[in-house]
Amino acid sequence: MHLILTGGGTGGHIYPALALARYIKKVSPETKILFVGAGGGMEEKIIPEAGFRLETLPVKGLPRRLNLRLLQAFYLAGKSSAMAGKIIDEFQPDFVVGTGGYAAAPIILASLAKRKKVIIHEQNVIPGVTNRFLAPWVYKVCLSFEASKKYFLKRSNLCVTGNPRASEVGNLEKKTARRILNMNPDLPFLLAVGGSRGAAALNRSMVDFLLSAASYKDIQILYITGERYYQETVERLKAGKILELFGGRLLIRPYQQEMPLALAAADLVITRAGATTLAEITALGTPAIIIPSPNVVHNHQLINARELSRQGAAVTIEEKDLSGKVLQEKVFELLQNPARLVEMQKKCKKLGKPEAAENIYKLMLL
Repeated sequence: MHLILTGGGTGGHIYPALALARYIKKVSPETKILFVGAGGGMEEKIIPEAGFRLETLPVKGLPRRLNLRLLQAFYLAGKSSAMAGKIIDEFQPDFVVGTGGYAAAPIILASLAKRKKVIIHEQNVIPGVTNRFLAPWVYKVCLSFEASKKYFLKRSNLCVTGNPRASEVGNLEKKTARRILNMNPDLPFLLAVGGSRGAAALNRSMVDFLLSAASYKDIQILYITGERYYQETVERLKAGKILELFGGRLLIRPYQQEMPLALAAADLVITRAGATTLAEITALGTPAIIIPSPNVVHNHQLINARELSRQGAAVTIEEKDLSGKVLQEKVFELLQNPARLVEMQKKCKKLGKPEAAENIYKLMLL
């Protein structure tokens, strides 16, 4: 089989495609896989490092205002479409899988024009514009959430498969993860992370939370600040002598390389509501306090978070309501109620689909 995977611009589009590629290579080593993304995107670094071939197109996202950048984007879209057609002719894919973002549009449109079977994957509850536009014309639409179905006009080609990223983390165990991370196996473990770049509001509130929580001896915390907030966060904590008060029970890092390992080890996580993160915590069954980013298209992180909260798997705090005091109340309300944490874990795990990559692959074998 020849397979093209396309999508990019953000990790939320790249990592599901990469997880699917790894799974297919594992069960079908003879499959030839080609990634197609946007020039200058994150995929240019991530995909080759993972050992897969990548072709790039000069496509750009469309600005929301009429200006020279919009005209340039239309020109590059036309150029990218022509290049996409040549890629299809040369590679002759049996399937093309799109994981979202403007980077996927040219190759998917070219594939449809050449009557290739196209599968698109939606990571969020609210589908992106590209996926909603393409959905009626493709072979299958793979959803991460059952709640996404209502946003599509055509229903016959919808499949709730889950997010392939979940397939790479679902088998991690808490005891093993804690041992690898050298965490105390007996103390409740709180993980706080605002994404690889960090989040200003979350970092401010976390510092205030730590200032008030330092007297609690029965908690250990791994706090991922993000690269750009690390130094100022450490300086604030040193000024308040928080690191001394916590001792070895508080670890501050700018970035965590093995994030799924940290999620697996945690009793509770404070996090954003990106699609990849939610796929990981539901696959692992990690209870969460979710602070959605308000700075995303269609406010989709809030919708994602509310879906988990509605199912009893998480607690959602909107950023406008966030403070150190609110965090303290929610964290200790949960950590001091083990029965509720166990219930949240069960409900969270129920939403997870660690077989997601297999589900999508099976659609190619029908």
